[in-house]
Order: sequence, then structure tokens, then C-alpha cells
Amino acid sequence: MEPIQQNIEQVRSRIQSAVSNSGRTDEVILLAVSKTKPASLIREAWECGQRHFGENYLQEGVEKVTTLEDLSDIVWHFIGPLQSNKTRSVAEHFHWVHSVDRLKIARRLSDQRPEHLPPLNICLQVNISNEASKSGLLPEEVPVIAAEVMQLPNVQLRGLMAIPQPCDDPEQQRLPFCKMAQLLTQLQQQFPDRPLDTLSMGMSGDLEAAIMEGSTMVRVGTALFGARSYSNSDLNS
Repeated sequence: MEPIQQNIEQVRSRIQSAVSNSGRTDEVILLAVSKTKPASLIREAWECGQRHFGENYLQEGVEKVTTLEDLSDIVWHFIGPLQSNKTRSVAEHFHWVHSVDRLKIARRLSDQRPEHLPPLNICLQVNISNEASKSGLLPEEVPVIAAEVMQLPNVQLRGLMAIPQPCDDPEQQRLPFCKMAQLLTQLQQQFPDRPLDTLSMGMSGDLEAAIMEGSTMVRVGTALFGARSYSNSDLNS
């Protein structure tokens, strides 16, 4: 068995065990964080059945989208920090954006989404641990920003994303994820006619805790592709 296939199967087994242990019956999507990895490795993962891939760096991500455009059912997610001057390329090339932390960014993505493409799926990034070093809306800001985003014509608000403060204790890991789930439930009650179905949370080291609290999409890089060098603003898989 090839290493990437073995890694994918191991992570999927972890996901399925966590789903079963939590008593859930719904699907949890595995988002393979493929930043810094070559397009050839992404193609290999795709051949093993992986379909969702996350990129942090715009130029690198766009190059991979273009190189792998023959993979018609691949789904590209932009998960890195997003500056205003980079929104056009993201709107033109990606299917999802997880890191929307300002209304200005959402408006630009909507304005710059090509007319021939379906609405861009977006998640609002929440600074659930209130860390000064991380981007994201404060929980109390989310309902107001969500209502504004829902008025935009070319984006579809699907849910919330968070990168909680790292923690090794499984029980402590669950606390911020529980807060995120409560926040999404609040939005679902406030906007019952909207497809608010996504909690993008959980990474290689805490995906079980995230799934126990309702995550619908886990972002995994290290457990699939091996360790990478991180910067302080790049801890997202």
C-alpha cells in the first residue's frame, strides 16, 4: 500500500470511530490541507478517493488549481488569511473560503465572483479562544455579520470555522468546539431557511474532540502528508 493511501485510510478510520463514538450518523468531510505539497501528491491523494483539498497560500493554490484542472470533481478550499487585494483570484478559482473574518472581504468575494460560476461557499472565521495573535470575529459579532453576508448575491454562507488555542487535554479540547456548535445553532435558529450546515473545525491533533462536538469538516494536513514548518499565523491543520 502506498504511504498516502495508508495515511488517508488511517485518518478516515479515526473520523469514522469518532463519529460512531459520538452517536452521530451524518458525514464528516475530510479536508486534506495540501499547502506546500506538490500537485503530483495531490493527484495521488485524489486517485485514492480524496476530493476536498485546502490551500493557504494564494499563488501556490491557484497554480495547483490550474495544474489539476482535469480533475473535474476536485473541490478546492481556501483556508488561509485573506487580504483585500487577493480576493479576486480566490473568487475566481476556489469553491470554498473558510477564512472570512470581515464583511469587507465577503463583499469583495461576492462582487468578484464570475457570473458563470455558482455562489462561492464561505465560512465565517471565529476567534473562539479570543487570541490576540489570530484573526476572526468575536462570537458576539457573528450574528450581525452573518445577516449582512446573507444579503450578498454571489456568496453562500455555509457556516463557521475556528482554530482554537492548542491544547493536549481531550476534554479541554472540546470546550471551544462546544462553543462553536452553540454559535452555529444560534444562527440556524435565527435563519432557519438558510443552508447553515458547516462547522469547519478539528485538525490532526484534535479531530476527535471536534467531531464529538459536531464538526462537519476536519482540516488535516500533518497526518496525511507529514510534518511541515509552521509560522505563528499558519497553524490550521
